[in-house]
Amino acid sequence: MNARIAGVLVVLLIALGGGALLVFQQQGARDSADGGTLGQPLLKGLQASQVASIVIRQPKDAITIARKDERWTIAERGGFPADIDKVREFVVKAIALKIGQSEPIGEKDRARLLLDAGGTGIEFLGADGKPLARLAAGRKYFKAEPENAEKANGDGRYVALPGDEKRVIVISDPLTQASTRSADWISKAGFAAEKVKTMEVRAADGASWKIERPGDNADWKLAGARGDEKLDSSRANAASYSLSLIELADVAPADAKPEATGLDKPMVVTAATLDGLTYTLKIGRLEGQNYFATVAIAGEPKPEGKDAEERLKKINERLPREKALAAFTLLIPKSKLDDVVRKRADLLAKKEEKKK
Repeated sequence: MNARIAGVLVVLLIALGGGALLVFQQQGARDSADGGTLGQPLLKGLQASQVASIVIRQPKDAITIARKDERWTIAERGGFPADIDKVREFVVKAIALKIGQSEPIGEKDRARLLLDAGGTGIEFLGADGKPLARLAAGRKYFKAEPENAEKANGDGRYVALPGDEKRVIVISDPLTQASTRSADWISKAGFAAEKVKTMEVRAADGASWKIERPGDNADWKLAGARGDEKLDSSRANAASYSLSLIELADVAPADAKPEATGLDKPMVVTAATLDGLTYTLKIGRLEGQNYFATVAIAGEPKPEGKDAEERLKKINERLPREKALAAFTLLIPKSKLDDVVRKRADLLAKKEEKKK
């Protein structure tokens, strides 16, 4: 490549940004001294068995996912369990990263590609706390510029390695999991209040309602029904069924104050099950599309019926994890609780329905 062509490509790089960088890489690959690194592992020597923690840093936030005994936890969320499948996938992908291309880069382009302090730092640490591998992840790489680069997944990522900050590397993985949001890492498994027998909802202002039934297939009754009030059975079923599989959206920071989450004056939901357990769910204020909440579980499981032994086994498998949720302030999707936070009047059948 002669000097004249190289000069033209530099001008294109400045004018077109990342897209021109790709052109420069492709044209210069034949002559680059780094041509031999193509296809080589990005993080040489990194082994999954040695990784004890992962630290991801961004300008305004950071997250630490650490292995504790046989579990992975999130340090910034008081040791709340991380999704082990997501952690495993992230480590395996990091080990598999290959160098797509590498080229020298100046300070201005380094900042433009967010390979400086404005980008994402990723660090894999061993059990002794010493770094096993590190990299800086910058902007997403696109083969063709999308309409909205922020929302598009990307065809790859611009990255840099410590000690070689004047060189940019392109990898084919956009590293979308490299996030500091706890919601992207936590285990979403919540709790399951199955076979609810009685359910009482008491709002912060004292308004309340209670539904009950003698058995699993029996009709629901509204406690304290007055006059011609008739319970809408479908709404009662929806309210109780909502608690049978609650998944989490996120977990609040350990230092979250009750006044800030609305849990100083919560709505209290008490659900007693036919299996002998009582779930007490406290619901605070709505944050976006999620409610702040806490859950506590009391009682010992004593299922009855033909499948009692099998049910007891399943309950005992999940119960320790569910009881551990009591130590955290949870964020539960609004959609999961819409049928629970109803007012008493919303549970009643309409007059025209009663006539029919």
